[in-house]
Amino acid sequence: MPNFKNLPSKLPAGKTSIFSVMSGLARKHKAIDLSQGFPNFETDNHLKDLVCKAMKDGYNQYPPMSGVWALRTRIAEKIAALYDICYDFETEILVTNGATQALYCAINAFVHPGDEVIVFKPAYDSYEPDIKLAGGKPVLVELKGKNFKIDWQEVEAKITSKTRMIIINTPHNPTGTVLSKNDMQQLEKLIRCTNIILLSDEVYEHLIFDDEVHESASKFPGLAERAIVCASFGKTFHNTGWKMGYCVAPEVLMKEIIKLHQATVFCVNHPMQRAFAEYLKKPEHYLQLGDFYQQKRDKFFDLMQGSGFKGTPSKGTYFQVMDYSKITDEPDVDFAKRLITEHGLAAIPVSVFHKNGKDHKQLRFCFAKTDETLEKAAEILHKL
Repeated sequence: MPNFKNLPSKLPAGKTSIFSVMSGLARKHKAIDLSQGFPNFETDNHLKDLVCKAMKDGYNQYPPMSGVWALRTRIAEKIAALYDICYDFETEILVTNGATQALYCAINAFVHPGDEVIVFKPAYDSYEPDIKLAGGKPVLVELKGKNFKIDWQEVEAKITSKTRMIIINTPHNPTGTVLSKNDMQQLEKLIRCTNIILLSDEVYEHLIFDDEVHESASKFPGLAERAIVCASFGKTFHNTGWKMGYCVAPEVLMKEIIKLHQATVFCVNHPMQRAFAEYLKKPEHYLQLGDFYQQKRDKFFDLMQGSGFKGTPSKGTYFQVMDYSKITDEPDVDFAKRLITEHGLAAIPVSVFHKNGKDHKQLRFCFAKTDETLEKAAEILHKL
């Protein structure tokens, strides 16, 4: 029998995702799940019908590797209308198996052993493992204060001759903050005379509130010329289980990303691509999402008034970070697990996203839920 116990691990510090841990506990204890970022309401029946129609119409074999022509055209039209930039649908747009695959391919296409990648913490938990798998080194910059702002002077100090890439995420998971026009202009100025690649995670681009504006990297010429922008259909259209996303980038960068795409998944679900191509013909399907989710955010935030939890209303995404320090001083991971096992409610401890697991006594709640679910959750939280 072979002995694999001592095989070297490419991710020796890798742990099971906190999302899997909390969702697993939630299922085990039949808890209300406000942890993992998925809606508990259905996607549009019309979109589901379009998928079924595509299957019945025979679109069940391999599609083109980069995505079907019609969908890439719709994506190009959408971006041009929103951000006033024209991406070539043939050479600069790639349909991916969710945004996470787009992120993986973008990082592994350009990060080589010894390269450094600047990551802002707290951060989505796939960035650092992807960098390490490529042999790179994550260079961590902690967001500052309760409003999670970027200190651009600190970023400048972190840039070295080894800096290959900077990763930004706006609207930001887990904090619900958004980068301002001034932030993007400062970044643009900072990397103007470098060969640094920008990876911009914009999966929540349409989930933005309070008359804020999504400042896509695509809007800024000095960023767009070096930016890989990743987006998600699953987050946008309430079907995260479909694992559908895309990325856009200048042709010189996209050529390398496609090589990774070809070697990993090659292509993406054909009938779903056909369905999205048809669905995107009506911009209201995504332009109305900000108002829809702002109502959800307001509902949850109003329900939490008078509880022991405190926070600032999220500016984007479908997450709300709340401080629980007036309730208990126990570590957030312990409190989150106890919240499931003793009270029947799942949330995500924010320390897992922070540099060195720094604990600010905060939990992240997903408010992409029915009003009934939010009301039941708030009732539990008020009792703590």
